[in-house]
Amino acid sequence: MLVTAEAKSPAEVGGELLAVPLTQLPKGELRLPARVAALDREIGGRIAAVIESGDFRGKSGQTLCLYPDGGIGIRRVLLVGLGDEAAADVEALRCVAGTAVGQAASRQAARMTLLVPALRRMRPAALARALAEGAVLGGYRFDTYRKNAKNGDDPPGEVASLALLFERAGDLREARSGAREGTILAESQNLARDLSNEPANVLPPSELARRAQKVAREVGLGCRVLGVPEMRRLGMGAILAVGQGSAHPPRLVILEHRPGGARGPARKRASAPVCVIGKGITFDSGGISIKPAQGMDEMKHDMSGAAAVVGALRACALLRIPMHVIGVIGAAENMPSGTAYRPGDIVTSMSGKTIEILNTDAEGRVVLADALHYARSNFEPRAMIDLATLTGACVVALGKWATGLFGNHEKLVDLVRKAGDATGEKAWPMPLWEDHRKAVRSEVAQLKNTSGRDAGSSTAAAFLAAFAENTPWVHLDIAGTGWTTKAAAYQPRGATGVGVRLVVEALRGLREARLD
Repeated sequence: MLVTAEAKSPAEVGGELLAVPLTQLPKGELRLPARVAALDREIGGRIAAVIESGDFRGKSGQTLCLYPDGGIGIRRVLLVGLGDEAAADVEALRCVAGTAVGQAASRQAARMTLLVPALRRMRPAALARALAEGAVLGGYRFDTYRKNAKNGDDPPGEVASLALLFERAGDLREARSGAREGTILAESQNLARDLSNEPANVLPPSELARRAQKVAREVGLGCRVLGVPEMRRLGMGAILAVGQGSAHPPRLVILEHRPGGARGPARKRASAPVCVIGKGITFDSGGISIKPAQGMDEMKHDMSGAAAVVGALRACALLRIPMHVIGVIGAAENMPSGTAYRPGDIVTSMSGKTIEILNTDAEGRVVLADALHYARSNFEPRAMIDLATLTGACVVALGKWATGLFGNHEKLVDLVRKAGDATGEKAWPMPLWEDHRKAVRSEVAQLKNTSGRDAGSSTAAAFLAAFAENTPWVHLDIAGTGWTTKAAAYQPRGATGVGVRLVVEALRGLREARLD
């Protein structure tokens, strides 16, 4: 979707649908902003009429489509509720734009315009960025396998362009920068959605690695892929154990963004990077500890953390984030077979720590054990952030509304929490205590990969903490937020791509932060 910023009237820009966000009006009050009142006069008072009638009150998410006879040269005027004016923030703007684009697509309107609301407490760049994010995210559809379907459906159209109409020409330079940034971030999140939505037969570990390489070539990232022989030489017994039951062997993918766009394989640098690590289980059957059949199809999304890493690194490259950032993805498929790892096995990780396997369905943390150690030992990062669809316990605790946030460094945890608030990808701090660390100690090895149901998300984080060691580290458990079965304003059903915008925002905070 092409998102532009203009300081023109709707008639000058044209289009097939004009979206007009309006804040919620108290009962019995008729109050239109000056720009909307002027527009209303041109279309014969239609907006005032529906407000007076009570058909439109500006509640968050409410829409009403008008069909003016003339005046502005646009067939449809879509009123979109922004909610309470005092509470209207960047998330409300994302929702307005996503809702408007969804309505435009359902009406086969390829070109649309949006009257930018006058929220004086926000800079033009913030307004444009939020609206661009919501619009591009709201226009996302995963229809690769439905194209040209002859099943009688009437699929929504595609909104090809959105013009954001600002009131003042002096706002345009800043607004256009914000629109570009929002578009890049949302497109990078949509890339993560695409990867996560792909079925497992199309996207085994080797294909995930190939697509990461393709993205790297397109945007100027360094990329290196390790196969089984290299992982054996490095002693990555953890990731190899998880992947040994599948016909599709595991991969370790390393992506690198350097300031200035220099390309090449990842290696140690004089400047300490930030490492972003993703769990990439391209399908999780549970292995020998097999999952129930109900809902197992959703386990194609078990690589959502890896998808977010690819999307975040893409955004870093295109936005020229002035930081050294390295992404590490542990990719494997967890399947039952005669060669699969078993409950009771003891595996030796790259760090040398031994792991007792009590449940083969607790495989993500085992893969991350090697990925975290690889990142820590090879790049000596100043901070690490991992993303993983790790535990059902986190879904029970926080539902689909927030990501579980754990870490060994208070300042880093707080920085990531604030990044979640800023991006609408809420991350809620969860406990990580010494008792949780004790719970994952094994009687026959150094660690065990599960300690049972009690505090399952915290004990899983404690297991990972053993491999982060003293490096400032944060773990994001996205098991509840990585995909959804319920569509929302700018989120269709399926993969969410959660973590892409959050990580980029956190990286910006880390640029200025001191973690000592």
